[in-house]
Amino acid sequence: MAKELELKYGCNPNQKPSRIFVEEGELPVTVLSGRPGYINFMDALNSWQLVKELKEATGLPSAASFKHVSPAGAAVGLPLSDVERQIYFTGTKELSPIACAYARARGADRMSSYGDWAALSDICDADTARLIRREVSDGVIAPGYTDEALEILKAKRNGSYNVVQIDPDYVPAKLERKMVFGITFEQGRNDIKIDDSLFTNIVTANKNLPESAVRDLKIALITLKYTQSNSVCYVKNGQAIGVGAGQQSRVHCTRLAGQKADNWWMRQNPKVLNLPFRKDIKRPDRDNTIDVYIGEEYEDVLRDGVWEQFFTEKPEPLTVQEKKDWLAQNTDVALGSDAFFPFGDNIERAHKSGVCYIAEPGGSIRDDNVIETCDRYGITMVFNGVRLFHH
Repeated sequence: MAKELELKYGCNPNQKPSRIFVEEGELPVTVLSGRPGYINFMDALNSWQLVKELKEATGLPSAASFKHVSPAGAAVGLPLSDVERQIYFTGTKELSPIACAYARARGADRMSSYGDWAALSDICDADTARLIRREVSDGVIAPGYTDEALEILKAKRNGSYNVVQIDPDYVPAKLERKMVFGITFEQGRNDIKIDDSLFTNIVTANKNLPESAVRDLKIALITLKYTQSNSVCYVKNGQAIGVGAGQQSRVHCTRLAGQKADNWWMRQNPKVLNLPFRKDIKRPDRDNTIDVYIGEEYEDVLRDGVWEQFFTEKPEPLTVQEKKDWLAQNTDVALGSDAFFPFGDNIERAHKSGVCYIAEPGGSIRDDNVIETCDRYGITMVFNGVRLFHH
């Protein structure tokens, strides 16, 4: 390991020179392939912290898909259902737990994950490497790689794919610094633990909070800990299904993440699963076409002369009522927020996407209104008292 590493350039090509370095000791990362850049390492180090904490909090192998220093997806390694195998395009082969975690993290919001950075809590095996190999991705960080996995990844993009190994025992200094406009900022690291103690203060009439919901709320909050604020995160069955990041308004975060959660659920509709795609359609085009089919402008976009580029026959559109009925079947969704909800409108929007469990700090002057809105829909809400802004 080295003390510093020169980068190609900073956030943009005109920002040179660029490097990462430590003032004491050695860098905890080793580049095994490729030449990662500034943003690559920002994604790598943030995503590694996320998956490391997910593994510690749940005991399950964990993975994340990052774009521009925020997660597009995060998940733990629960087995894939038959439908998940289909919507994540993994085939019928049984996959290792870490490969399942990656497939779920990468598949939650495939449009946002296009060109992502992947993070793995466990050693990357051949199953996971083969999934990564076929995706449009910038790189991966993991505590290690099997020989076969490393061979697969080194061959990706003609040998230029970024493969980074990190020391899993590395512990950073308690104080962290960054410079903005020539001025140095310093603060204590946000090393708060997301554990069971944060889910005891249930403030709603409904006190039901099963272990599966606690697990999903942990995933939501740990994901938010490394998401650019304002942010909210919808989670179901061990994976983030909608992340709203970097919005100035809390309700816009809730709407954005809710729309992503709805898209994830709509992709499981039988009509979507049975779309008659041409065999020569590339994966990104297929993903984009599915989003068009689910959207409101399907007939306008896939008009005569256009649909033939994607399908063997023109599919019948989903009606408004079919969409409404299908979305109504989604339930048991957990929602985390990195700061308090100031109005009940956030709860109204969350309810539309099947949210039954919420964790947020509390502390708004309108907490009573927010709780009352939860009670109207039978939602269980926890005040955890912890703000998780990340900038």
